[in-house]
Amino acid sequence: MTAGQPALFVPHGAPTFALRPGAAGAALVAAARTLARPCAIVIVSPHWDTATPTVGFADRPETLYDFWGFPPELYALRYPATGCREAAQEIVAVLESAGLSVQRDERRGLDHGAWIPLRLMFPDADVPVIPLSLQSGAGPEGAWRLGQALAPLAARGFLVIGSGNITHNLHDFQAAWRNGGQTPAYVREFTDWMANRLAARDLPALLDYRRQAPGAVQAHPTDEHLLPLYVALGAGGKPARIERFHAGIDDYVLAMDAYAFLPNEGG
Repeated sequence: MTAGQPALFVPHGAPTFALRPGAAGAALVAAARTLARPCAIVIVSPHWDTATPTVGFADRPETLYDFWGFPPELYALRYPATGCREAAQEIVAVLESAGLSVQRDERRGLDHGAWIPLRLMFPDADVPVIPLSLQSGAGPEGAWRLGQALAPLAARGFLVIGSGNITHNLHDFQAAWRNGGQTPAYVREFTDWMANRLAARDLPALLDYRRQAPGAVQAHPTDEHLLPLYVALGAGGKPARIERFHAGIDDYVLAMDAYAFLPNEGG
C-alpha cells in the first residue's frame, strides 16, 4: 500500500550528524520503519534555494559535499540515490496545476540537507529521490503554499520531506563548536513556542513567527532552515494529527525536533 503517506519535517543538523547521528538519528531510523514504502521521495532542503521552484531530473543525483572544514571521513560518505523522471514530471505537473511556475534541473545532486537524513532513513537507497528547491524569498507563506501544491502527491504514494532545523544560528553554532558552552535560553523558548503553535494548528501565528515567537531572530537570523517545516505542514493537508516524534538539542544550539504531518483519512 502506498496511499496516505505523511509529510515529514526532519533535522539535518551539522554535517557531522552523518557521523554521530545520536538520538535524533535513531528517531529518524525508527520513523522510516513505520512508513509504507513510498513510490518516490520529494525532498526540500534549505541548501538548494532558487527564485523559482525547480525540480531535479537527474537519473543518479550526485552526493554533494557542500560544506568545508569537517573531518575527512565525512567526505568519504556517499548516498547512491537514483532519480525517476516520471516521478519528477508528476511533481512538475502538480506544481503547475497549483499555478506555480516551475523549472527543471537535469544535473542537480543531493546537498547535505538531503542526503544526510536520507542515508539514515533509507540506507539502501532503494526509493527514487527527487530534490525540489526552496524559495526563501517567499518566506513562510510561500513555503506553506509550495507544500500545499505537493499535498495531492501523498495519495499517490509520494513521501514529502522537508529537511532543516527548528533553530539554526550559524554564528552561535560556530562559537559552540570552538568553545563549547551552554544552550542559550532562546533555543528552548523558540522550540517550545513552535511545538505549542503546531499542536494548536495556529497557522496565522506560525506564518508570523518572526514577530510573535520568542527569540525568533536569534533562532533564525535568516529563516531558510525553518521554511522546510512549512513545506511539510502544507504538504500534510489538513492533518488528523501532528506528531513530534523527536525533540532534542545537538551542538548546544541546534534544535533537532522532527514532525510528522499525518493525512486526514476521513478525506
